[in-house]
Amino acid sequence: QVQLVESGGGLVQPGGSLRLSCAASGSIFRVNSMGWYRQAPGKQRELVARRYSDGRTNYSDSLKGRFTISRDNAKNTVYLQMNSLIPEDTAVYYCNAVVARSSGLRFADYWGQGTQVTVSS
Repeated sequence: QVQLVESGGGLVQPGGSLRLSCAASGSIFRVNSMGWYRQAPGKQRELVARRYSDGRTNYSDSLKGRFTISRDNAKNTVYLQMNSLIPEDTAVYYCNAVVARSSGLRFADYWGQGTQVTVSS
């Protein structure tokens, strides 16, 4: 199996910053991409950012410029630097990885348990 462990969430005041981390471990042959999604109360889960193994990145258009995704391929770890946070960023943030567990298997989605980010004064 593949495990994703997130850390770095918490309570922050508007205008503040947080850095989320997510480490993937377990039976990993190849990682296609790692990224972050978020889900606010009463809303659907949405893409925040994704980084592929070839360096390409995707960002939610509304978040580009405030959030930055980075990745340590050797450690199978992805980071999300969040700056200038606003109350609307309050959500549970989920790590996602697209992983092949062996050379004979297709890529599959794996999810972390989620970490709460609350932006409030």
